[in-house]
Amino acid sequence: MMYMHYCKRCHRVYMLNGHKLRCPKCRERLTELKLTYMDYVTMDMEAREQFVSSCNDEAQLPKLSTTYRMYKYSKWYKDLQKQFPQAAIITYSKTDNTPMEKRRVHDLTTV
Repeated sequence: MMYMHYCKRCHRVYMLNGHKLRCPKCRERLTELKLTYMDYVTMDMEAREQFVSSCNDEAQLPKLSTTYRMYKYSKWYKDLQKQFPQAAIITYSKTDNTPMEKRRVHDLTTV
């Protein structure tokens, strides 16, 4: 499947297959765009130039970009997880939820 990406450094929109992370030209981080491949290819040259200038605007780029939730099922993400395994995070529940200030007052009144 084709996805639209934008490189801030190159100021260029790329049509790349899959959810790529790096620019094929400069290797900088890419921004994935909400714009579909079919919408992009149906744009005329003037509309494409306007779209690229919108991507160049730091205020507009977050509105044009997206994060695909399915990336964790992709091959590159699974390979990355194998390369850098995450440490387990162990949490413990707190038995006494009484704030410290109330605990002190309560302790003083019961003596």
